[in-house]
Amino acid sequence: MRKRTIAVFTGNRAEYGLQFPILRAIDRHPGLEYKLLVSGAHLDQNFGSTLEEIKRDGFHIDKEIRIDMDAGSLFATAQAIGSGIINISKALSEIQPDIMLVYGDRFEGFSAVIAATQMNIPTAHVEGGDLTEGGALDDSVRHAMTKLSHLHFTTNEQSTNRILAMGEENWRVKTVGLPVIDLIEEKNYALSTEITEKLEIDLSKPIVLFTQHSVSTQFRQAGIQIEHSLNALQRLAYEGIQIIVTFPNNDAGGQEIIEKINTFKARNIQNIQIRQSLGRYLYHGVLALARDIRIRIACVGNSSSGLKETPAFGCPTVNIGSRQDGRLRGTNILDSNYSSDEIYFIVRRALFDNEFRNQCNIGINPYWRGGAGPKIADVLSLIPLDENLTHKRMNLKGKSQNGWFQ
Repeated sequence: MRKRTIAVFTGNRAEYGLQFPILRAIDRHPGLEYKLLVSGAHLDQNFGSTLEEIKRDGFHIDKEIRIDMDAGSLFATAQAIGSGIINISKALSEIQPDIMLVYGDRFEGFSAVIAATQMNIPTAHVEGGDLTEGGALDDSVRHAMTKLSHLHFTTNEQSTNRILAMGEENWRVKTVGLPVIDLIEEKNYALSTEITEKLEIDLSKPIVLFTQHSVSTQFRQAGIQIEHSLNALQRLAYEGIQIIVTFPNNDAGGQEIIEKINTFKARNIQNIQIRQSLGRYLYHGVLALARDIRIRIACVGNSSSGLKETPAFGCPTVNIGSRQDGRLRGTNILDSNYSSDEIYFIVRRALFDNEFRNQCNIGINPYWRGGAGPKIADVLSLIPLDENLTHKRMNLKGKSQNGWFQ
């Protein structure tokens, strides 16, 4: 029997890390084969060029798709979406997949969903229905991807309910949990001995893992916002706290953040190291240090991983600014505005408030369901590939009552 071909699209390092368990499950499934389309920041040296990470994981890359993006403005983002649609559609025309799988809420994935659905290719979307109301444009893009897609794999019941409230048919929506937690539960991450060797850190001293992205609707303020954070990090470093800074995504405003980080790096401040990208294996290894109550570590910034992945480790997290407003969270999160003083004091609380640290370790992880990758692969192998799948229907009919439409 012919295997079904699943085209899997990835456009940046964080998205790939989340997709890994799905890609692995597809690769292992007897009825499926994958074609991996790699694009966006994966191909950009400025953002770590993470192609090598994918190859080290043992996956073959079937198409490298260039998307023109200078990370400088929303105009560039709009141009990149158009470029992505054109180039991804060419790749899909050559591959002719049975199903397209796209993850998340970023503009690169938006391009992929538009290209696939307009070519009448059944499209599966992972992590729809989430909320991020802080101005990153993610909500609009994510919900648009949901309405275009034919299958929905959600990470939590709240997100499932939102997708159903959008009028999607019940049979299209599967609540599977956050796929990357499959790897965390397998302890598929760096050991503490590897971390101390590769990052040259002392586990007897506090550690901060920092990543801050721009907020799309505030991208002109990205430089000022990151300066407040860097000032707080410098103050912490002077107190002997070890700081690991990683680069942002290639969003509008991202390049300005990188320039500020590089200027900061040139000052050679003791206890601060700058990395373009840690990679999933090392990144999760650092977060996992929180499982040892003797090690004081905090995840700081505004990355979605700070809310979605850290609960699995019980890792204290400081969420800066509005970017993740509205997102489902565990009990391990503290919020800060962009004030250097507030960031400084809240990071210290995350590191040294033992009552809060204990709360982080016993909190419930709202994204854990178990075995998300194999569940997704099973659905992809069994779903009938017929007109019923590609023929979208609005499940909410609406009615007029007393002159009002509802």
